[in-house]
Amino acid sequence: MSKRKIIDPKNLSFEPFDNYGEPVKGMSWHKISYDKINGQGSFILKMDPGAKSIPHKHVSYEEFYVLDGELIDADGKIFKKGDFVSYEPGSTHSSHTNNGCLILVFMRSRNEII
Repeated sequence: MSKRKIIDPKNLSFEPFDNYGEPVKGMSWHKISYDKINGQGSFILKMDPGAKSIPHKHVSYEEFYVLDGELIDADGKIFKKGDFVSYEPGSTHSSHTNNGCLILVFMRSRNEII
């Protein structure tokens, strides 16, 4: 039991999201089990109103669950609270939020910036 971690998404400390080097404006994260070297693990991503992700390609599966708010994908699809989204290897996209969002992300490898 000493290696168990319990996360309360309503009471977290966030750091600037710097997974690709420089921090991305308006994005921060709370790493749960994420390893930046191999790009595997889980984290909670917080996007402030108006934040935009960097366009990227998924090397492996990337999945996320929307805990709160809305996220808008590059094709205009809106992901809302309670949606679970899965991207297959080779897929590309970027996303943004108008009003902010909180998402639980599951990564299996590091993405490539495009």
